[in-house]
Amino acid sequence: MGITEIFGLLGGLALFLYGMQMMSDGLEAAAGNRMKKILEKLTSNRFLGVVVGAVITAVIQSSSATTVMVVGFVNSGMMTLNQAVWIIMGANIGTTITGQLIALDVGMVAPLFAFFGVAMIVFLKSPKVHHIGKIIAGLGVLFIGMDMMGAAMMPLRDMPEFVNLMTKFSNPVLGILAGALFTAVIQSSSASVGILQTLGVAGLIPFSSAVFVLFGQNIGTCITAVLASIGTSKSAKRTTIIHLMFNIIGTIIFATLCLALPITDLIEKITPNDIPAQIANMHTTFNIVTTILLIPFGTLMAKAAVKILPDDKTPGSKEGLSTLGKLNEEFRRSNFTLGLSAVHVDLLSQEINKMVTLAGENVERSYNAVLNSDLQEFETVEKNEEEIDNLNKEISQYISKILTLGNGLQNADAIEKYFLITGNAERIGDHACNIAGYIDVIQRKSITFSELARTELEQMREISKKAIDKVLERTDDVTKWLSEIAAMEQQMDDMTRTYRESHLERMRQGKCTEEACVLYSELLTDFERIGDHVLNIAQAFSKIYVNE
Repeated sequence: MGITEIFGLLGGLALFLYGMQMMSDGLEAAAGNRMKKILEKLTSNRFLGVVVGAVITAVIQSSSATTVMVVGFVNSGMMTLNQAVWIIMGANIGTTITGQLIALDVGMVAPLFAFFGVAMIVFLKSPKVHHIGKIIAGLGVLFIGMDMMGAAMMPLRDMPEFVNLMTKFSNPVLGILAGALFTAVIQSSSASVGILQTLGVAGLIPFSSAVFVLFGQNIGTCITAVLASIGTSKSAKRTTIIHLMFNIIGTIIFATLCLALPITDLIEKITPNDIPAQIANMHTTFNIVTTILLIPFGTLMAKAAVKILPDDKTPGSKEGLSTLGKLNEEFRRSNFTLGLSAVHVDLLSQEINKMVTLAGENVERSYNAVLNSDLQEFETVEKNEEEIDNLNKEISQYISKILTLGNGLQNADAIEKYFLITGNAERIGDHACNIAGYIDVIQRKSITFSELARTELEQMREISKKAIDKVLERTDDVTKWLSEIAAMEQQMDDMTRTYRESHLERMRQGKCTEEACVLYSELLTDFERIGDHVLNIAQAFSKIYVNE
């Protein structure tokens, strides 16, 4: 095998993997969030869940992408472990579609696919058409890469060393290990099965040996989900355990059957002299039969995963936001972004709601501290403010990283809006901290507020709490919801103006001290700014809701 063939092999592999990535990116931009909603709604019934998992994975041609999505949904609490079982089973069936497409030998028209896809991207302006073009071009590039690899590997048939290496895969254990290792490295069973089919076409590996490599590839594909589960919740990790259990059990069953019964001969007779089709058919048979055998035991598999990875017995144990950072790192390392922006948005929504809630709690506590000279409330505000700052830092870093996952992220606009929400929530926390900080001046200078001023402060606290609580309400009528919050913000502005005039009148009448006047003026400023930031958050949320 000369340098020309080596370059051809590497170039073909690059095109093959890049074609799969193009398809994944195009599908992410075109339908990532829709797939998330389908997965959420149609997984209560086990058979329907299997069908949904199979169909979605057949469309996106990646069980790894579907499984990583499921890991994210389970981690965010959007899906239960039992629901995840059926999706994973279906995903294993759906992933076989790539092998069947390759077996159809559409390589002759692959350049045509690539041409039309690129033409749609270059000459048409519609973003939706661009996404579809990317899918079509990716399919064409994928098959062009397959042809290049096949041509480059033909000379290997005459290399005794390589032929000898391939014959060792007739040993079931070595074949399974080789398939698992290779698939774990490239993190795509669809890609590794395609490469196995190319080896078969080149006459480098017989079907009797390829089946064991194929079984190992089903185990190796679990590595992407395993990586994605690092730093996630226990339930998310259990999802990957179920994925591993499914493929390991299937491998044990089929490896035993292939050694004991003439199953490979039967598959060969269905499509004689067509090893890509034989590999594709065995891949499909493996996953369909394993699903049929295990579907009655799906709930037991979920229970077994809980037994393998039990809950922490330490009461009050709590996973922090660093989970998001770790999860994002693993997503970034994986080969797939399909559907992941949907996961990111849901995780971000949960954590940002937590941040806004904490900022609202601090506003209320800060008024309590000022009204009652309560040092304990002041200390709580300071602790909460530190947590708000940490949340702001972690979420901002998380958003920055996930926006680098790819230009095709369907929810990029929503993610950017969350960045604006985070900044405004942090500013609300800052103003709450300012309000609470006035307690030092109050106690040091023995400042007291008149009854009227205390009443006004109480009203400030109530309307602030009401506005922030309203922001956290999810509603279908976004226009009405936003107008109600805008009305509250206007009310806060009107209250500020009215209270400022009332404050000036008390000053003219000598009813408040100079220190109290200055302090109250600062309180009004913070109160007005809180209203502005609440409205900013509502406006950003409204754009997210409208675009969903």
